Amino acid sequence: MSVTLFWIKQESTISQDFFENLFKVLRVMLSQKMFKYHMKFIVHKNESRGMTDIGWLFSRHTFSFSEYYNPERMHFGVLRVLNDDIVEKGQGFATHRHSNMEIISIPLEGDLEHKDSLGNVSVIKKGDIQVMSAGTGISHSEYNRNKDSLVKFLQIWIIPDKKNVEPRYGQITLKEEDRKNILQMILSPNEENNAVWIHQKAWFYLGSFDMNQEFVYDINLKGNGVYVFVLKGEFLVNDITLGEKDGLGIWETNQILFKSLTEGSEVLVMEIPVLMEE
Repeated sequence: MSVTLFWIKQESTISQDFFENLFKVLRVMLSQKMFKYHMKFIVHKNESRGMTDIGWLFSRHTFSFSEYYNPERMHFGVLRVLNDDIVEKGQGFATHRHSNMEIISIPLEGDLEHKDSLGNVSVIKKGDIQVMSAGTGISHSEYNRNKDSLVKFLQIWIIPDKKNVEPRYGQITLKEEDRKNILQMILSPNEENNAVWIHQKAWFYLGSFDMNQEFVYDINLKGNGVYVFVLKGEFLVNDITLGEKDGLGIWETNQILFKSLTEGSEVLVMEIPVLMEE
C-alpha cells in the first residue's frame, strides 16, 4: 500500500494537531493492512462453548473442563480455563485443592464469599478482582452468600512460569468509572502496578465503551498473544465481529484494533504468552 503525504507550509492555517491526528489515522490504516496479512487468529463463538448444568451451578467453558472435553479446545497459550459461571442462591464450590496454577476470579453480578487454607475470608463483588497463586498447594471454597439472587463470575486459570511457589491470595477493588472508553489494567506480572499480579508475563484489562468508540491495543511483550472475550454488546476487532460471550485468540501481531458496535459494550482483554515454557 502506498501513502502520499501532502506537506503544508508553516504559514498554513492547519494546526499541528491536524498532522498528529493524520499520522494516527495512517498508523491505524497500516496496522489494519499488516494485520490482515500476517496475524493469526481463532474464533470461539458463544454457542460453541462447553456446558455444565448440575442444578446449583450452570457454567459455560471456552476450553475443556470437567466433563466437557474437546481436544481442539484445551487452551490458548497459557490460558487454560475460561469459565463463565452462574451459582444458585446460597450454593457454591465446597472446599477443594489446587496447585501450580494462577486462578483469577472476576465477579459480574452478586456477592461471592471466599475462604482458604491460608486463613483468608473475604467477599468479592463486581468491581473486585481476586487472584490465587496456588503454588505448592492451596484449598479454598467459593459460595454465593446471597439468599435471594444469583452470583455470576468468570473463573480463569493461567499456567504459571514458576512452579511450587509459596501459595498466595490477593484481592483489589477498582473503580468501574475508570474503564469508561478506555482499557483499565486489572492484572499484570508486576507487584507495583495498581492491579493484582501473577507468576506469568500476562496483562489483563477491562473496558466499557460507547457506540463507535475506537481504540488500539499495543502488545506489551513481543511474542505474546491476546485473548479477547466480549462481556456485553458487540465489537469489531479488525475485520472480525464479536458478539456477547464470543472469544477471539490472536497471535503474531503487535497491535489490535477495536471498535465498539453497541452502546455500553464491555470487553476483557487478556495478553498472555502463547508458547508455554517446559
